[in-house]
Amino acid sequence: MSNTLLALASMMEPLRGFVAVGRRMSITVAANDLCLTQSALSRQVQALEDRIGAKLLVRGHRSIAFTAEGERLFRSANGAVQQLQDAFGALRAGARRLPVTLSASIGVTGLWVLPRLGRFQRLHPGIDLRVAANNRLVDLASEGIDIAIRYGPRSAVGNDATLLFRETISPVAHPSLGLEHVLSPKDVAGQVLLEFDDPGRPWLHWDDWFASVGWKGVKPKGFLRFNQYDQVVQSAMAGQGIALGRIELIRPMLTDKRLVLLSAPHPGPTNDHAYWLMAAEAVPRTDARAVIEWIVSEAQQ
Repeated sequence: MSNTLLALASMMEPLRGFVAVGRRMSITVAANDLCLTQSALSRQVQALEDRIGAKLLVRGHRSIAFTAEGERLFRSANGAVQQLQDAFGALRAGARRLPVTLSASIGVTGLWVLPRLGRFQRLHPGIDLRVAANNRLVDLASEGIDIAIRYGPRSAVGNDATLLFRETISPVAHPSLGLEHVLSPKDVAGQVLLEFDDPGRPWLHWDDWFASVGWKGVKPKGFLRFNQYDQVVQSAMAGQGIALGRIELIRPMLTDKRLVLLSAPHPGPTNDHAYWLMAAEAVPRTDARAVIEWIVSEAQQ
């Protein structure tokens, strides 16, 4: 073995530790990923710096940052390590592709993900996608979930989450009701109103919508309340009343005229919630990256 290869081989373990730190920008978290102690991983990075003869990280109080040399090395080493991980993963699985697990709430799964799965299958027939519909917030890595779509404010999802789309609230109904607009209280006086019965999201309640357009004393025919938002939409498509539509979620139903958007004074009350994409790994494997790119593309449309 040449001296160059011997030198490279001796740096592989410290280089792997450095890449793990760079992916997490935390020695503590990276050490947990590698099942090492923090001091052992710090020694690996120090050994790599000594071998290269350049400072790679600037260590601050509870924070680290790349030096110019460190960032240059990380860009090259991270790609190489990822390629090796993908190759080893394929060999370990005997060339069998592992499924990609996507987690989303029941409502988002039924209204947004499922209507689009046909396009995904046509684009990526070789990827085994597993959809886990659950309203419970879970830790992605510990429960074997690769990707999640989450609804909430930026503060709840962290800076690594990707914004998919925000939310517009407006009245919708089935064409059979013969409605075109909700422009005054008398337009809902003889109608049943469908409501998502979730006290934590008042902007999806009719009382908040009436307040946002300045209406008082509105007296509808009655209310039907549901504890799942997809039930609200199913009831609206059955012609059972007027619903407050989360327009970005129900776009497929509006496109094929299962629901119609009713003219209103203006969209309903705003909030700081949005739909976000989260990944369990800082650098997802190849199939997971393909699913992420597809979701982002669908959201942009």
